Amino acid sequence: MFRSRTGRRRGALAALAVASLMLTLGGCGVDAVTPQDAREDAREEAGVDGKGGTAARRVDCEKVKCIALTFDAGPGKDTPRLLDILKEKDVPATFFLLGRKHVDRYPKVVKRIADEGHEVANHTWTHRILTDLDEAQVREELSRTQDAVERITGRKPTLMRPPQGRTDDKVSEVSRELGLAQILWSITAKDYATTDTALIRQRVLDQAHGDGIILLHDIYDGTVPAVPGIIDELKKRGFTFVTVPELLAPGTAEPGTVYRPEKD
Repeated sequence: MFRSRTGRRRGALAALAVASLMLTLGGCGVDAVTPQDAREDAREEAGVDGKGGTAARRVDCEKVKCIALTFDAGPGKDTPRLLDILKEKDVPATFFLLGRKHVDRYPKVVKRIADEGHEVANHTWTHRILTDLDEAQVREELSRTQDAVERITGRKPTLMRPPQGRTDDKVSEVSRELGLAQILWSITAKDYATTDTALIRQRVLDQAHGDGIILLHDIYDGTVPAVPGIIDELKKRGFTFVTVPELLAPGTAEPGTVYRPEKD
């Protein structure tokens, strides 16, 4: 696990922990780590001054304006088209996959997501709210998807996103046992509530910020058509698209830990 945070981190996260996380995380008061903190802590622990240790990485998010595009609750019927778009525009993404009726229904799409270099992550088996479950039920929701993804891709996910972003100490402990870091978000189009592609696009663009994590769903009709416009405009604004692990690098997502960006 990460060691104690610096005074800078405590100050920077105080408002986030009190104001935002108490709501987003279901009132549980679970603390979160920002991508910037993950990077800085890794450099401090390695004795790196910030100028070295990045040569092996595709992107250094301390030097460029990074943003992570993530998709929840797929794969679905539109995911192949989404993958075509991402390939055409040379953009990596992180997919938090749902097990029942998704991973088990579209195994070839899951394999394609992995084969094309995207990050395959866990969004539970049936999308139950994990904070409403007991420990054994939480473990089943996560482990079934872990096993299903491993059968298809040969690798278990290392990231998960709790449904509705709701987590607590119990969920964190089970996640730690299963080797899963918890990834939240800072930008959402609420595309589950609209099929208006232009509105989805505009909501994302209005909220975009450096070190941001965008939450979209590739299972809703208005979402995939909005992706090309989102990508093109954010590239014009100087953003570089990365996967969630790339956003944290040289830090590594620690199992059980909750990660959430701060908005500018």
